[in-house]
Amino acid sequence: MKSMVIGGLILIVALMAGTYFVVGDAFSLGEDYINDLTMLGALAIVAITVLTALKYINQIKNDTAKGELAEESWDGIGEFLNPIPSGWGLIFIGTIIWMYWYFYVGYPTNQFSQIGQYNEEVNEYQSKFEKKFKNLDEAGLKSMGESIFLVQCAPCHGVDAEGIDGKAQDLTHRIAKNSVLETIKNGANNFKSVYPGGMPAGMASGADAEALAEYVAGGLKGAKPAAWATCAGCHGENGEGMAFVAPNLKTYSDDLVKTVLTNGKKSSIGTMPNFTGRLSETQMKAVATYLRSLGE
Repeated sequence: MKSMVIGGLILIVALMAGTYFVVGDAFSLGEDYINDLTMLGALAIVAITVLTALKYINQIKNDTAKGELAEESWDGIGEFLNPIPSGWGLIFIGTIIWMYWYFYVGYPTNQFSQIGQYNEEVNEYQSKFEKKFKNLDEAGLKSMGESIFLVQCAPCHGVDAEGIDGKAQDLTHRIAKNSVLETIKNGANNFKSVYPGGMPAGMASGADAEALAEYVAGGLKGAKPAAWATCAGCHGENGEGMAFVAPNLKTYSDDLVKTVLTNGKKSSIGTMPNFTGRLSETQMKAVATYLRSLGE
């Protein structure tokens, strides 16, 4: 046992020296206490690990198993009904407590964090942006909306807003005929937070559905189909919608664009993700202004 202890102490010294040799340049006593704590923790782990290993190696060599055996037996191997080692139990519970402390209080010991600094800077610039561009005129909103569209929307809708191989809606028109037919057939419940009633499925079929789709896709111009009376009950006789009931079918209103950007949108050709937290109120209004300009 004496030789084992001596060997263990030599191993501890060797491991500590190796640790210092590898990371010693980051260790400067008193200048950065986080680095100091890190080095101290590394040395403590080395010492505790080696001493614990020596203790149990000695027990394996010299101790004799004793206690009451359980009734179960696996291939002749029995299991003692001994309680867990108190030291192991305390370390196990302490590790769990330390984990919660580290994640909710200690990381990174409440000091400098690059992630925290980045978030603070983003929030600061976002606040400045909102104040600077809060009262933009129509031309300014259109210019801003175009820039946002080219970065955020063009990858799916295309730089010309006509969609890419059918992967996203053509935004140069208020709504395409096939989209109107899809909505008439299946209804629309994407935005119940804004339009609680939603639109039920099967509002029209056959020739009536075709005539309605043609009329809506054409910008609500020309003679109204007979079935339009059903739609007008919610969208209004002029198709400009009603607050909390149904959206505007003539143009991309600020409220509708904000709703889509905030909630995303499911359709017959896929799902559009939401942009919550990525665009401010002014930016969403700018996108709506730009989209309206595409149909002018």
